[in-house]
Amino acid sequence: MSELKDRLRADLTASMKARDALRSSTLRMVLAAITNAEVAGKQAKELTDDDVLTVLTSESKKRRESAEAFSSAGRDELAAKEREEAEILAEYLPEQLDADEVAQIVREAIESAGAGGEGMKAMGKVMGAVQPRTKGRADGGVVAAEVKRQLGA
Repeated sequence: MSELKDRLRADLTASMKARDALRSSTLRMVLAAITNAEVAGKQAKELTDDDVLTVLTSESKKRRESAEAFSSAGRDELAAKEREEAEILAEYLPEQLDADEVAQIVREAIESAGAGGEGMKAMGKVMGAVQPRTKGRADGGVVAAEVKRQLGA
């Protein structure tokens, strides 16, 4: 069984005992998403820590996007709740890369792939090299934008 999933369950129990409603509801939501991922498809499977991390990243991204949508609609109280949930989920994610670190990883990937002069034709090759190094630590859209920028698009 996934250690990360065990940690989420233990933290849910602790938050319920502490009567922390926001943390409890957030952890319940992410555990439900993990369970849905386990039973999705033709055959149920046990998720690895990487799979659980993928679900956590997806749920965290949903919270950030919802917060932005609520803010732009003038629903600040709902946006604040979404941001608080995203902060709780961030505790379980690896430390996020900053823009300079992403740029450095992309630069190294372009050099190692020998894709410097190919332009946008090399996008897939470079993204394939970058993704394993940034998974769960940087938003895919940010990474793709940096790859495009460095490839000269």
